[in-house]
Parts: sequence; C-alpha cells; structure tokens
Amino acid sequence: MSERRLPPVTQIGMTSLALIVAGGIYLSAHLPQHVPLAPAVILLVLSAALLVGNLVALLRVEGFARAPFFLVARWALLAYAITAGLIEYAFLRNGLSGGPLVVLTLSLVVYAVHVPMLIGFTVARYA
Repeated sequence: MSERRLPPVTQIGMTSLALIVAGGIYLSAHLPQHVPLAPAVILLVLSAALLVGNLVALLRVEGFARAPFFLVARWALLAYAITAGLIEYAFLRNGLSGGPLVVLTLSLVVYAVHVPMLIGFTVARYA
C-alpha cells in the first residue's frame, strides 16, 4: 500500500500557533503600560505567513480529500470563530485599544483559521 506524500501541515501549524501564543504572552506581560509592538507584529507576520504557506501547500496536494476537509474545517471554523469572538469581547470589555488591540485581534484571526484547518486536515488525511 503506497501512502501519498503530504506536506508537514501539523508541524507548520503548531509552529504558527506557538508564534501567536508567544506574541500574545509578550503583549499581555506589558499591559496596561505602553507596549512596544514590533516583536509582537513580527511574530504575527511570521505566523500569518506560515498559515498562508500551509494552506497553499495543502491545497496543492493531488488526490487530497478536499470534500471531507472543507466539511470538517467549516464546522470547526464556526466553533473557533465563536471562541475568538468571546476572547475579543473580553479584550474590549477590559478597555484594550489601539495597537495592542489590533495585533491581538489579528492574532485571534490566525488562531481561528489555523486550528480548524488542522482539524480538517487530521480528518481528511485518513479519508
């Protein structure tokens, strides 16, 4: 039985999520004082680049089970969009604004897209 070659989606996804978490911890450690945004922005850009690269690499695989991938990822995306929305609400409720809010909001977007993609990939790779 020959197994098709898949890109390292899980490893890249976990690296991307680790970068997002590191950026969030960095920002949280400095709040409510002034936060230098450059390190968090760099981590966010690296994480977003890994997300885009991961999606492109995954969708270019021949014979990949796209139907189960999108079915599972779509429902997981709904769930993670709700949790990201709740976290965003907590940020707003606690008075976060300006640059830190933008960086954390974009980090939540990466989180809310990458985790469902990983869940969908895990299901589709065995379909």
